[in-house]
Amino acid sequence: MTGQLDDLLARLDALLVRAIAELEPIDTLAALDEWDTRYLGRNKGELKNLSSVMPKLTKEERPVAGQRMNAVKAELDQRLTEKRDLLHQRELMQTLEQERIDVTLPGSTLPIGHMHPLSQVIQDVAHIFANMGFQVVQGPEVETDYYNFQALNVPEDHPARDMQDTFWVVPGEILLRTQTSPMQIRTMEQMRPPVRVIVPGKVYRYEAVDASHEAMFHQIEGLLVDEYCTMSDLKGVLERFAREMFGEGRQVRFRGSYFPFTEPSAEVDIDCPFCDGKGCRACKYTGWIEILGSGMVDPRVLRQVGYDPEKYRGFAFGMGVERIAMLKYDVNEIRLFSGNDLRFLRQF
Repeated sequence: MTGQLDDLLARLDALLVRAIAELEPIDTLAALDEWDTRYLGRNKGELKNLSSVMPKLTKEERPVAGQRMNAVKAELDQRLTEKRDLLHQRELMQTLEQERIDVTLPGSTLPIGHMHPLSQVIQDVAHIFANMGFQVVQGPEVETDYYNFQALNVPEDHPARDMQDTFWVVPGEILLRTQTSPMQIRTMEQMRPPVRVIVPGKVYRYEAVDASHEAMFHQIEGLLVDEYCTMSDLKGVLERFAREMFGEGRQVRFRGSYFPFTEPSAEVDIDCPFCDGKGCRACKYTGWIEILGSGMVDPRVLRQVGYDPEKYRGFAFGMGVERIAMLKYDVNEIRLFSGNDLRFLRQF
């Protein structure tokens, strides 16, 4: 039996030497797996095959053979682990090298957001009037008949109501406001003079949509009330606005007009910015383009909110934001502003 033990120990030593020699040149994980199966496989590995000799050894020889076999297995397992770690590290380094990022390359340029042209115009108008002491106030878009018409000197049977078709929520009572003017009344109810406010916001009118008309558009209303307010003050404020908005060289004129809640009333024109007043299609060859309506607040409107018209006077004005934007940016189609076409919006 001693000869069988010596033979087994010699075969184990030879297996260890051969396995280590074959392990050294392996440079892929696939080849390493094949080596693992060949020498350490649980079913047909060479080390497993040598264990079949164990039953032929004596009781005293088996511990010696088992200890040696475990030592060989432990040595091969350790070398397998080290080799696998080495190949994993090498594979990782190769991957990193192939996928290396050049941090010196310039970054991708991302599109920068900007304001919608209508928002920009509203902001520009608000800034101009803020420099003249006006503050911005907001009002509800769903209004009552009282604030939208009656309190503004437009009673139920007044012919001025025929000038604008209305979206009624509750017929005769609740409507989508047709103008931002209702905030004149709401503001004067809440404030005592002096009053200087502008009111930007959406308004709604039931009319056909075309290149110059929308059912929903934006207005900016203005109101000033004080003890010594005159038509001259109105002209000075609006001339200052027109020149800051459209250029210092603009000519401004006032034409008599009619609005239910102002008396006297005036339309405000500027010399055409496209032809410098010489006449073109944009100004219908008149040399002038209307930009807003204005007038002195009717005394009856002041009485409606408890102001004494013998003591206080005021002026009001209103402009369409889309109209100002069309003139400022030379746009001839109002629907572009609400169309969400990025090709158009990216130009501003």
